[in-house]
Order: sequence, then C-alpha cells, then structure tokens
Amino acid sequence: MKISKILLLVGAVFELLLAIPVLGGAFVIGTGYTALGFMFVYHLVTLVFAARERVPVYGPIVGMVTAALAWIPILGWIMHLASGIVLLFNALSGQQRINSDRSDAQRRFY
Repeated sequence: MKISKILLLVGAVFELLLAIPVLGGAFVIGTGYTALGFMFVYHLVTLVFAARERVPVYGPIVGMVTAALAWIPILGWIMHLASGIVLLFNALSGQQRINSDRSDAQRRFY
C-alpha cells in the first residue's frame, strides 16, 4: 500500500473524529485550536506524498480548506464531516493519474 493512501485513510479518520459534534469541538477548543493547525500541516504533507505518487489530490486540498475555516462552529462541523468523506473516497478510489507521454520506465523523479 502506498504511503499516500495510508495518510489519506488516517486523515479521514482524524477528520471524522473531529466531526463528532460536541467531542470534536471540545477537543479543538481544548487544544487552543492547535489541532486545526496540525491538521493543516498534516494535509499539506499528504498533498506532497499524493502528488509524488501520482494519486488524485482533491482530498488533501479539501482538508486544508477545512482546517483553515473550521474555527467557525457550525461550518467547522459540516466541513470536517465533508472532508472526512472526501478523504475516505480519495483513499479508496484506487485511481491514479496517468501520464501518457512517458512510460513508467522512462519516467524520471528528481
């Protein structure tokens, strides 16, 4: 299993845990909103790994937007739930981006 898929699944679990109405909000407030900063950085790292492994990157992007806007109470709950579902779908979709102009043997990573 690719690192990006594992990161996407763990991110989905984190987001869905933060989507629990009272407990998720209490956790975020109890950490002084640093949980949202951690999630932003986590999704940024996931984005880098997904881009390097040619996995679709819509999940981490939605997660980063969620982490940036989740300080708004009701919107935060809705966005955590939505990004958890999007990340789960992204992790389980199994589709990769295909670069048709080069074969795998010719592809160079710098």
